[in-house]
Amino acid sequence: MQVEVKWLKDRQFEGVAGSGARVLMDGAKEGNEAVRPLEMLLLGVGGCSSIDVVGILEKARQQVDDCRVEIRAERADAVPSVFTSIHLHFVVSGTALKESQVKRAVELSAEKYCSASIMLGAAGVAITHDYKIVEL
Repeated sequence: MQVEVKWLKDRQFEGVAGSGARVLMDGAKEGNEAVRPLEMLLLGVGGCSSIDVVGILEKARQQVDDCRVEIRAERADAVPSVFTSIHLHFVVSGTALKESQVKRAVELSAEKYCSASIMLGAAGVAITHDYKIVEL
């Protein structure tokens, strides 16, 4: 895996993934023109976990119509201001979803499949998960 980050101006940078996809990042103290790098890290954790959860549920033949994950994180007050805790709250919507399957999908992602959250957990970040099922 290889990516590149290029300085554009001020505190704006463009990230280019190996696939060619581009993302704008901003570290300016004022203005919100782009995603902050640590927000990007949380988005990566959310994307990684969500891909796992939806894939596991589809393999279990669950009728998933929507899945989102709301992520809250706390950071240390010292420098470096690393994440100390991250909580992922999955909201899974569908028809006749089995709670046992949703629970299993979230647990498997957290414990076995999501490299991003597992890596942060190994670095000492307290990572927790929960879920809500919305019947359509």
